[in-house]
Amino acid sequence: MKPVVIFRHSPTEGPGYFATFLDAHLIPWRLVKIDAGEEVPANAGEFSGLVFMGGPMSANDDLPWIARVLRLISHAVEADIPVLGHCLGGQLMAKALGAEVVRNPVKEIGWGAVAVEDNAPAREWFGEIREFSGFHWHGETFALPQKATRIAESPYCANQAFVLGKHLGMQCHVEMTPELIRSWCEDWEKELVAKAGPSVQTPQQIFEGLEERVRTLNQIGATLYARWIEGLRP
Repeated sequence: MKPVVIFRHSPTEGPGYFATFLDAHLIPWRLVKIDAGEEVPANAGEFSGLVFMGGPMSANDDLPWIARVLRLISHAVEADIPVLGHCLGGQLMAKALGAEVVRNPVKEIGWGAVAVEDNAPAREWFGEIREFSGFHWHGETFALPQKATRIAESPYCANQAFVLGKHLGMQCHVEMTPELIRSWCEDWEKELVAKAGPSVQTPQQIFEGLEERVRTLNQIGATLYARWIEGLRP
């Protein structure tokens, strides 16, 4: 099988549990470190699937690699090569597919309820899961691409996940590990303390029951990832 390619946009926003899931399923993968200046591959056909992680930048920023990533996503979708996006990755997917990325009404940071939509695609991807506690860290959000279906929402962000065939874009994070969460809180503690409120948790709130919360989150991730890898190209 060709490898899955994973795009990292920030040193502390790596694939986390997603890499663990791929290794457990003996699926080869390659990490492209955009944050370290690595080039965006020109040909999506080199890979069985494309995965985009989060990052502190906006999908609307004038960064040289963003236009190349958008073209790559567009080409992958045209070629029916599965694409998966986490947070910024979901926003890049939406933008590549013609939808807007805009400021969310509020920042959403920390643990928060995500409701699964009552539609056939949502049941196909989530199975019997109707609600879960997702991990959030974003100030922007995506509109739904044409022909895409929303499969999850939250009280503070209507579009938490969309699907378009074998492609999945998420605003929330299901790839988190305790180590990733601790590093993010360390990097952005001032933001958490200054913005704390209904949609933004303090580090103390985020760390409460952390290990168990992450284990439960990873079960949600495994459900979604298992559905996604069904579409991988050989």
